Amino acid sequence: MADASPAPQPSPGIPQQAPETPRPGPSATEAAAAAPAGRRGNRLAWLDALRGFAALCVVFDHAGSVMFWHVRAATYQWIDTGQYGVFVFFLVSGYIVPASLERKGSVRTFWVSRVFRLYPLYILALAAGLVLWRVGWGELRTGSHPAVSALAHSLMLSNVLAVPNAINVVWTLSYEMAFYLLLTALFVAGVHRRSSWYALAFAVAAVGVGGLLPMTALSDGPLGTKRVAVIAAVLIVGGVGLAVGRNRIPRLIGAMLAATAAMALVAFNGTWVHPFEALTILALMFTGTMLYRAESGQFPKRRAAVLAVITFVLVIAAGLGNGPPHPLPGTADSALMWQRQWVSTLVLAGLTFALGLAVRNRRIPSALAWLGLVSYSLYLLHPLVLHAYETIPGTGSVHSVPERLTLIAAFLAVLLGVCALTYYLVEAPMQRQGRKLARWLDRQLGPDRPGDGQPQPRVPEPAVR
Repeated sequence: MADASPAPQPSPGIPQQAPETPRPGPSATEAAAAAPAGRRGNRLAWLDALRGFAALCVVFDHAGSVMFWHVRAATYQWIDTGQYGVFVFFLVSGYIVPASLERKGSVRTFWVSRVFRLYPLYILALAAGLVLWRVGWGELRTGSHPAVSALAHSLMLSNVLAVPNAINVVWTLSYEMAFYLLLTALFVAGVHRRSSWYALAFAVAAVGVGGLLPMTALSDGPLGTKRVAVIAAVLIVGGVGLAVGRNRIPRLIGAMLAATAAMALVAFNGTWVHPFEALTILALMFTGTMLYRAESGQFPKRRAAVLAVITFVLVIAAGLGNGPPHPLPGTADSALMWQRQWVSTLVLAGLTFALGLAVRNRRIPSALAWLGLVSYSLYLLHPLVLHAYETIPGTGSVHSVPERLTLIAAFLAVLLGVCALTYYLVEAPMQRQGRKLARWLDRQLGPDRPGDGQPQPRVPEPAVR
């Protein structure tokens, strides 16, 4: 693999940890200039393609149970396509999100970009889900504590605050948010470069304690669901508020408070995602970060490849030793099927990401790259479109192959049309507004970057959340 950019240079103001065996490589400008037409402008099309493909796999998993359940049932004997898709998502997020933070060098700009990237479509999806539920075209889960559910969803932490996920797919955002909070703390503390250590640490924890950690222990304890949610909100929102400031000590205290709260929720308060699965997710995300560092010349590539394999072996072992995490109907064959799924899902997710890295300098079909652009809409909105589809009279009684294929094609056409609209009318404009707000805040408050005024290495930023 060719190095993509040099390691970021240390700046005064925040203590820096030495990079992991830096190696020389061409500058980001040179790498961008040498990029083939497969990249869309300064976007990394191979990452877009991975995200688009992963989103389609999740759609296949959910739509398959309604439209072509025989095919899904046969596939499900060997691989959980929904879990496979989100594992690929987490690897991609781990690869690019730290690169985005380090490229900007600003915690404030990073969080502004995250908020404007994730929340506009997220709020629209929740609002649309509420409307569809009110007219009888879908479901919206709030549980017995609507106010607590609203607070948990406002933090994007519903899956670790013991409330039902309003839309089934938003559970992944809880672990994305936990990763962002942890990443912020590591960056502010100046210890963010040791990605391989963190990947291995979470993988070892998945094996060693993943099966021992309790689920919903905090919310089921003396504090209760409501108090845990309020305390988490205060620590996380207050912590991020301090972390985006300019004074080093409050920044560090705030970042550590927010990250500690998030890690406590992940470890001790997950709902239907078992702790060993949550630790696996974090191990995969930091594996993606380690591979980014290898690609950008900050870490030896061979060592990164070996450590990535070790991490995957460990998280596979964690699943085999602790799963299945949920009761399955039937006999021991069901547990064997789950173990087979766990192994094949993780192996294929890793191989898929490796394939993406292998073809990163090749021309990527524009259709796949475009799917990456709309992948967040595709992921977040497809359950709503699917619920609406199920309300159409007669769709459940279609048995002939031509009719079923016609319905599937119509469903995909409507879904992609909706996603195109939400991307071009909501996602893209709000991302531009986020960039404008970040520049305005820099002018009004002054940059919060360590070593203000020093140039930051430029890294092409793909269309990934």
